[in-house]
Amino acid sequence: QVQLVESGGGLVQAGDSLRLSCRASGPTKNYYHLGWFRQAPGKEREIISSINWSGSATNFFGSRFMTTRDNTQNTVYLEMRSLSPEDTAVYYCAGSGRAGNSPPRFVYEFDYWGQGTQVTVSS
Repeated sequence: QVQLVESGGGLVQAGDSLRLSCRASGPTKNYYHLGWFRQAPGKEREIISSINWSGSATNFFGSRFMTTRDNTQNTVYLEMRSLSPEDTAVYYCAGSGRAGNSPPRFVYEFDYWGQGTQVTVSS
């Protein structure tokens, strides 16, 4: 059984930076890929990044967001900077055991999800 637990969310001001963490537990083969998603109120869940076991990350959001992974801690990090109110959302960590180096990017490609952590950016 895979568990993903996010932490680090909270209330910040526009322009601030924030680092989210997601700690994974369970069979490592089930989270060869780890991804970050976010979902704002009334919007669909959207991919932010996907990173494989080797630490190769695909960032779908541009340079403000950076994803890294520490396999010794079974933890993936999302560093966000220059936050704006439009970044307000629930941020989710997701795990995928699918084979291959092509990074999963769609919700259906991830088998395991954390409960999410709220990030609120005030103007």
